Amino acid sequence: MKLVRYGSQGKEKPGLIDRDGNLRDLSKKIADIDPSQISAAALKKISKLPIDSLPLVKGKKRFGVPVNGIGKFIAIGLNYTDHAKEANMAIPKEPIIFMKAISSLCGPNDDTISPKGSKKLDWEIELGIVIGKKARYVSKTEALKYVAGYCVINDVSEREFQLEKGGTWDKGKGCDTFGPVGPWLVTTDEIKNPQNLELWLDVNGKKMQRGNTKTMIFDAATIVSYVSEFLTLMPGDVIATGTPPGVGMGMKPNPKYLKIGDVVTCGIEKLGTQCQKVKAFKK
Repeated sequence: MKLVRYGSQGKEKPGLIDRDGNLRDLSKKIADIDPSQISAAALKKISKLPIDSLPLVKGKKRFGVPVNGIGKFIAIGLNYTDHAKEANMAIPKEPIIFMKAISSLCGPNDDTISPKGSKKLDWEIELGIVIGKKARYVSKTEALKYVAGYCVINDVSEREFQLEKGGTWDKGKGCDTFGPVGPWLVTTDEIKNPQNLELWLDVNGKKMQRGNTKTMIFDAATIVSYVSEFLTLMPGDVIATGTPPGVGMGMKPNPKYLKIGDVVTCGIEKLGTQCQKVKAFKK
């Protein structure tokens, strides 16, 4: 299934995308797409609904974050060898974990707001994992059983904030609108192998990133298992799994960063597409 939340910000309704690509309203069946609705049992119940009888939603609608009530927004750094090299950083021996602020979450096509003082605004297309049930100290072989589904994430980053202001990466990763997620939560029955998905990202129509999840250093199962050793993963938690090469910071001979008015489009095979326009911060 492709589950969505649609409507104006803060007033999203639950929905799903049918086999013909139409948006169907789920609000008469469930209150929201939230942690209570993404367990295996809850998803099975939704899947048995007569999809073709659900109300069609006509017209162009805004998509919000496909899961409401996300508790943790976790990210994995330098998880593609070529990206680590372009960033002039050592290839990690274990997954690098950092946190993106919950307040950075936004819809997949919402504007990216360049924060005050930003000079090095960058992009990162990433596979997102959405946790479906509580996971603590889970094995790699069992890890994907704890996953509800997958989604597209653009791990928007401010490189000066991230790398030149001391401390952790978090300050360059958690600004408002730095976490567009969606458009859909695609359940695991549609993604049999998360390690063979094409990723892409363009800026103003120009190719920037191309990659495949098969080249991840640490695969999805390893990431879920590893993170569960340090953080108890709860239903609705989201993990961004790292980005392939082609980010602005890695451009040679000179880095290229986003400016006001730029348009970022990105997507992942089977998981949908996003589009963000960069706008200036206003009070």
